[in-house]
Amino acid sequence: MGNHQTAGGRPTRSSRRTFLTASAAATAAAVATPLTAAPAAAAGAPPGPGRPTRPQRPDRELTALLREIDRHRIEATVRRLAAFGTRHTLSSQTDPVRGIGAARDWIQSQLSGYAAASGGRMTVELQSYVQEPASRIPTATTITNVVATLRGDVTPERVYVITGHYDSRATDVMDAVSDAPGADDDASGVAVVMELARVLATRRSEATVVLAAVAGEEQGLYGSAYLAGRLKAAGVDVQGMFSNDIVGSSTADDGTRDPRTVRLFAEGVPTAETPAEASVRQSVGGENDSPSRQLARFVSDVADNAATGMGIRVVYRRDRYLRGSDHISFLREGWPAGRFTEPAEDFAHQHQDVRVVDGVQYGDLPEFCDFDYITRVARVNAATLWSLAQAPGTPKGVVVVTTNLTNDTTLRWQRGPEPDLAGYEVVWRETTAAEWQRVLPVGDVTEMTVDLSKDNVFFGVRAVDRAGHRSPVAFPKPGS
Repeated sequence: MGNHQTAGGRPTRSSRRTFLTASAAATAAAVATPLTAAPAAAAGAPPGPGRPTRPQRPDRELTALLREIDRHRIEATVRRLAAFGTRHTLSSQTDPVRGIGAARDWIQSQLSGYAAASGGRMTVELQSYVQEPASRIPTATTITNVVATLRGDVTPERVYVITGHYDSRATDVMDAVSDAPGADDDASGVAVVMELARVLATRRSEATVVLAAVAGEEQGLYGSAYLAGRLKAAGVDVQGMFSNDIVGSSTADDGTRDPRTVRLFAEGVPTAETPAEASVRQSVGGENDSPSRQLARFVSDVADNAATGMGIRVVYRRDRYLRGSDHISFLREGWPAGRFTEPAEDFAHQHQDVRVVDGVQYGDLPEFCDFDYITRVARVNAATLWSLAQAPGTPKGVVVVTTNLTNDTTLRWQRGPEPDLAGYEVVWRETTAAEWQRVLPVGDVTEMTVDLSKDNVFFGVRAVDRAGHRSPVAFPKPGS
């Protein structure tokens, strides 16, 4: 048996046939027609309520934005940052031509120029603090993030963050003097952030977007930890964050190339999970359904397509072995986050002194970057960020009702504040499937009962606006 609830009403009992036909068809009309049609993403979707899920294709506005991303500007940014010699966190902050201070000032100048075209919607700040002696910080050191914020017009309290780190290092992580051009690690990520700031500055975003070049990453994620801490202290609702770290090359250490893939690392068990949350997860499952995994699925849904020219390889890990990037600072605050990085690295061009040994060039130099590749990574970021910022926010308060033993599933959630909200979709999949397989448009309601056992499959809820933009999926918690 199934329940159907209209907006503001209590559920009424209906037959299985009634729910699967008339109810689903009627509520589907309340949700906007999807964006440009795409082939089914789940050809092997199991039988049951709903239709197979399909990716969200870019609309006309997003397609135009992606075309504006400029490979030549990206290359110029990487080369300019590498030309500062070193951007080590402990290098000079006052030398006008060499060191992290000169790089900081140049980044601020460029972002401020982009912001000037925003009509006041984008602001740029130097976000500084003094880091007292700590790991890899021998003396009190000023650490400065350069932060561009594009304020949303509709739900500005909802925030998405993208970072690249502008500090660099040589072989010795404490060597602040030797050349450390840091072209791939991580001028490439900063170039992505800066190019996004340029193309977004002239556009209106529904949610707020934060584009940050952070410092202190190589010494211990200091800048991103400060940025995340500031946002947390201000009570900001960060609904997604991405670090772009080492996104500059498509060539591995053995010379093989993979120019059409970017990795996205996304953790399962949340870094900030409490003992009580762990107990719930252990009882009902959900190891593959953290907010970060839902965010990664969203990226695949909106950015793995011909418009970006890239495939998204989601890796079910927080980060690589022995490594960690700035998304971890946001995971520690309890926010969904992931890390973009190139498909296979060449370690001769990371964390290395610039030198030639036996005819082999070492060092993180611009000539080892693939600027076409960085441009496509920028498009992936742009498609992701724009799709997040223009869609409704991730549903809040999503609960799967577990007060009684039943063979159907009742889901409840809070209605979002967006004025263009069209309604919601319930998604589900087999517990052994990695991706959502079927979707039921359910209209502008806050409760729905599906004639499918919660014991056998996983459910989620996502919001849809009148233009067909979909939010990331929210995974329900057991409740009443």
